Amino acid sequence: MIEFSDVSLRSGDFVLSDLSFTLASGEYAVLMGRTGSGKTTILEAICGLRAVTQGTIRLDGVDITDWLPGDRQVGYVPQDQVLFPTFTVGEHLAFALRLRKRSAAEVARRTTELAELLGLGPLVDRSIAGLSGGERQRVALGRALSFQPSILLLDEPLSALDKETRSEMSELLRQVKATTGVTTLHVTHDREEAAALADRHFTLVNGEFRSGSC
Repeated sequence: MIEFSDVSLRSGDFVLSDLSFTLASGEYAVLMGRTGSGKTTILEAICGLRAVTQGTIRLDGVDITDWLPGDRQVGYVPQDQVLFPTFTVGEHLAFALRLRKRSAAEVARRTTELAELLGLGPLVDRSIAGLSGGERQRVALGRALSFQPSILLLDEPLSALDKETRSEMSELLRQVKATTGVTTLHVTHDREEAAALADRHFTLVNGEFRSGSC
């Protein structure tokens, strides 16, 4: 569950004030809005990269407003992916698990699971250089899912992909939703994408949430 209660955020001179919304556990929600409306700022606040100036953020009923990013159990795929150029695909899938000092056996098992789920099996020993856009997005998604987060945040994950690859990734996201049940908040500008994926549909208009179904 994601819950905002009267949350205010600041990014330079840009301010969002008194935001409130609730996303139930296991729901897949899409957040839409004009460029510059604050969608990415909201994702950053949830994962701890943007300080809250007022209000409360709860994840699964726990107040995490002042928690460090690494303590929040949130998987985040930023728009630019931020993949490590010297890592192989397998090293990306294992990265968050090794940071959390999981056993070698658990890292190997989970890496294999993710590679199978995301269709990355033949690529685990490949470097990031030379991967297609869709393959890179699968790697970024796998890294975010690796430690089995309770919350998944996706910032325009399909925007840089061609039409065919977007369709493949949409199907993969539906599969991830069905397989993991992770609560997901997905930012997009694409209404077809929103309709295909979302249980809930939020639009950010003039600093206010408007909710509906897709």
